[in-house]
Amino acid sequence: MTFDQPGWHTANMNSPISLKQLPQTNIFRKGDVFVLFGELFGRGYASGLVNEARKAGMDIVGITVGRRNDDNTLRPLNDDELAAAEANLGGRIVNVPLMAGFDLDAPAGEPTPTELLNKMTLKSWEQDRLDWAHIEKCRALGTRRFQAAVAEAMAALDGLIGDGRNVLFAHTMAGGIPRAKVFMVIANRIYKGRGERFMPSQALLDSDLGKLILQNFDEVSASTFQHLIEGSAAIRARVEASGGQVRYSAYGYHGTEILVDGRYQWQTYTNYTQGYAKMRLERIARAAWDTGVKATVYNCPEIRTNSTDVFAGVELPLISLLHALKHEGGGAWAESQWQACRALLADGHTLEDVLQKIADFQGSEVMQGFRDFAAWPQPNSQAQADLQIGTSDDIVQMHQDRAALITDLLSSLVLEASGTLILREASAPSGPVLWLNHDIVARQLNQLHA
Repeated sequence: MTFDQPGWHTANMNSPISLKQLPQTNIFRKGDVFVLFGELFGRGYASGLVNEARKAGMDIVGITVGRRNDDNTLRPLNDDELAAAEANLGGRIVNVPLMAGFDLDAPAGEPTPTELLNKMTLKSWEQDRLDWAHIEKCRALGTRRFQAAVAEAMAALDGLIGDGRNVLFAHTMAGGIPRAKVFMVIANRIYKGRGERFMPSQALLDSDLGKLILQNFDEVSASTFQHLIEGSAAIRARVEASGGQVRYSAYGYHGTEILVDGRYQWQTYTNYTQGYAKMRLERIARAAWDTGVKATVYNCPEIRTNSTDVFAGVELPLISLLHALKHEGGGAWAESQWQACRALLADGHTLEDVLQKIADFQGSEVMQGFRDFAAWPQPNSQAQADLQIGTSDDIVQMHQDRAALITDLLSSLVLEASGTLILREASAPSGPVLWLNHDIVARQLNQLHA
């Protein structure tokens, strides 16, 4: 079965489907199995969910993306790497390299997509053309490699899941940027450039370079979810036949409702190039759901992670969570978060100054034009980039220490809340695509810390 039929490509909702009630069910308990389908690296959304699974007493099993040798061949983790990865996860690692994407795949003796991209220059990339028949061979090769690795990993995993146990497969794979020097320069211009350094994101998407990157994003961020659901079908059937339940979660991003002028309004970061792959991830979840598989994409709020730090300004909506904490009945604990944020600012700057900058940013005529949910993800514009990146830089400058920002503190809170929300909602999920907006995040935090 294929979860991405043509009809799903055009199926776009008119508005976000938001989680409005705190989940009351939790089927996951000691002895159940949490499978992290993606390697746990540093700070990121996955850590919040792993922590919640650990608190529930679940057995934690992870995978690895493997490592590359000097000649780019993929290999499992060595003994030292495996020990470090298992210590970091707090569980067992299935040591089968599940590296997604096809940017380093090619038939023997032929160039990989990344090698082709590395022939492009800053002067030529917009005109340079790729051999799409060759790229398709590389993509098919990468897909077969990944599916074979999934089959091997699932065979190993099968022996770690006892009959009657509940299982949560948490898909966390995302990204897919090829290691092409020319793209690193372009990305800096698109995501961090303003004034004369501004570059329109549409120029990238119109180029063969951009089209290849979108294909690789699709393979890493979306297709892997389908391969996981299909590859674990035998485990799912056995577990369900023996009285257990199986759930699948995935992390999406499709804008967030935050408090603007006293009411929750949808807004988004621009330009989110990965948005196309995230929408395909949603379509895969909807199609799986229609076949009876409980798979849900949770569209989470903007936070700062190792991977999002390339996007200057992505963190701005996060600051509005302070308003939501109070709006959703937060008492002394919510006030303590305000005080903790105040303490991070340099002399002469107040938290009210920061919040006013956010209000001015969200209320500006420029940003109003990017509130079109149906048009998401929109290309950037000069005015938007100047305002967004400028506001981000201004707020960073208001801190005592660039390494200790308000958005770091608030990111950790969102990770905590989202872990609880996803684990509990996955127990009795209400749909295949759900938005975790600032209202439900704030309510969950206020309940956790009441």
